[in-house]
Amino acid sequence: QAQLVESGGGLVQAGGSLTLSCAASGSIFSINAMSWYRQAPGKQREWVATVTSGGSTNYADSVKGRFTISRANAQNTMYLQMNSLKPEDTAVYSCHADITSTTRARTTYWGRGTQVTVSS
Repeated sequence: QAQLVESGGGLVQAGGSLTLSCAASGSIFSINAMSWYRQAPGKQREWVATVTSGGSTNYADSVKGRFTISRANAQNTMYLQMNSLKPEDTAVYSCHADITSTTRARTTYWGRGTQVTVSS
């Protein structure tokens, strides 16, 4: 069993920056890919970015050039550096991870999310 906990959300003005963190804990043997998703009120959950265990990254078109995803493998932690924030970035941001437990079971997990609000 593993857990993902996001942190770093808050209120920021348009054009500002914010960094989110996702810490994985529990009986973890390894983590493959980790991703950020977001969900705005009344909208479907949207994929934002992914970072592989080797550090390769991919981004949704809506955040390319503004957001940077990274991870610190030794700490089982993922980050999302968000710059040039726009009101449309307002959403609950959730962490997703593909985790192999110490029993070697491979399972995907979701964090509960952290609120990001960008004011105009």
